[in-house]
Amino acid sequence: MMFRWRKVVCAVARSPTLICEHSRVIRRGIKTVSIMNNKFKLPSRYGAGEESVWVEYIQLAADYKPAVNLGQGFPDFPPPNHVTKALSEIATGENCLLNQYTRGFGHPRLVQNLAKVYSPLINRQLDPFKEILVTSGAYEALFSTILGHVDTGDEVIVIEPFFDCYDFMIKSAGGVPKFIALKPKSTEGEQTSANWVLDEKELASLFTPKTKMLLLNTPHNPLGKVFTRQELEMIADLCKKHDVLCVADEVYEWMVYEPKKHIRIGTLPGMWERTITIGSAGKTFSVTGWKIGWAYGPAALMKNLQVVHQNCVYTCCTPVQEAVARSLEFELARVNSPDCFFVSLARDLLAKRDNLVRVLRENGFEPTVPEGGYFIVANWTGLKNKIDLSTEPDKYRDYKFTKKFAKEASVLTIPPSAFYSEQHKHLGEDFVRFCFIKKDENLALTEKLLKEWNAKKK
Repeated sequence: MMFRWRKVVCAVARSPTLICEHSRVIRRGIKTVSIMNNKFKLPSRYGAGEESVWVEYIQLAADYKPAVNLGQGFPDFPPPNHVTKALSEIATGENCLLNQYTRGFGHPRLVQNLAKVYSPLINRQLDPFKEILVTSGAYEALFSTILGHVDTGDEVIVIEPFFDCYDFMIKSAGGVPKFIALKPKSTEGEQTSANWVLDEKELASLFTPKTKMLLLNTPHNPLGKVFTRQELEMIADLCKKHDVLCVADEVYEWMVYEPKKHIRIGTLPGMWERTITIGSAGKTFSVTGWKIGWAYGPAALMKNLQVVHQNCVYTCCTPVQEAVARSLEFELARVNSPDCFFVSLARDLLAKRDNLVRVLRENGFEPTVPEGGYFIVANWTGLKNKIDLSTEPDKYRDYKFTKKFAKEASVLTIPPSAFYSEQHKHLGEDFVRFCFIKKDENLALTEKLLKEWNAKKK
C-alpha cells in the first residue's frame, strides 16, 4: 500500500515532522508515535483498564518497603516438605515426559487423585476425566466457568464483599453483575464472621428471568464467613426455583476453625446438577505460586469450561500437576490422621488467628473474628484521631488509611472497598484486611510495630 506523506512543523520542537496521511503515524527522529484515532484502544468489555488493588499495593510495597506485609494472601513460610520434595524429584527425575505437554483438561494422575479426594466428600463417584478440569489456578477456573456459561445480557448474582475478579470476568463475558452485600446483624460486642448475613428478601428480589448464575464464596474472603446449612439451603432453594447455576468458590475449604464445619452446597438435595465447585492447590498446600486450580461438577456443565480452557490455556504445567498429584496421594494415605495437612493447617492457623485478633484489639482496631480462611477484617475508625488522612488523595477512606498506615507503621494491609461494587464501596471504608498466614516472628513484629506507632500518637 502506498502511503502519502506530508511535512509539518512540530509546534513544540519547531522541527519538521512527517505524518503518514493513511495511518496517522507521526515520526519524530527515531521515535514513532501512533495517533490512530483510538483504533487500538482497549476494548470496552475491559473497562478503562484500571489497575487492580493487587497491582497498586504491590507497587506500594515496593515504594515504601513496609517491614511486614499482611496485605497479600500468601504464606511467608515453607509449604509441607513432601510437597516441595515431589516437585524437586520430578524436575531431576528420569521420566523426561513429565517435562512435556500432558492431557489438556488435567494430568491423568492429578484428576484421578482429585476424584479420590472429593468423591467421599460429596457422596458420589466423580468421573476424573469428564467431571474435573485442572486450570491455571482457581483464577482460571473462575474465568472458564464464567466465560463458559455467561452470555450477553445474562445476570449474575454476586455476594459482597467479593474476590475482585468476579465483576470483571462477568462483564468480560457480556454479563450483568447484580450485587448483594453481607451486612453485620449488630455492631455491638465481639464481632465474628457469623454476624455478617444476607437479607433473604433482598436476595430473592435479585432473581429474574435473566439470572443465569450465582457466585458463592465459602469459606469467605475477606470476612472468613463459613455459610451455615440454613443459609446454604436458602440460597439453594432460590437457585432451584429460578433454574440458576451456582458457582461455589471453595478455595479455603481446608481452613475452617472448630466447631464450624464446611458444607459443600453441591451436596444439598437437587444442587449437584446445577453446581460447579472451584478448588486450589495453592491454598490446599500453601503453594500459591504454583498456580494450579480445578473445577468439578456434572459433565454436562463442565463441557462449557473445557471449551474455554482449550482455547485459552489449553494445558497446565505438567511437572507441577504431577507434584500436586503426588502430594494428594501422600495426604490420602494419612487422611484420617491428625497429621494430615487437610486437618493440621487449620489447627496451626488457629493460634495465629487468635494472636492477631488480640494484637489488633489491644491497638485500637475492632476485628471481626473469622470462622475460616486466613484473613481478618478489622474496623480501624477507633484510630481516626491518631492518623491524618488529609494528605492521601484517594477517594475512599480505607485506601487513605491503609496507605498512610503503611508509611507510618510499616505494616501493609489491604482496603476492603476494593471487594465491593461501586455503589456499595462505602460499606468497606471503615475496615482494613489483615492476612495472618505468616511466620510467628512476623506476627510478633506486627505487634511491636503497632505498639510503637500507637505510642507515638499519644
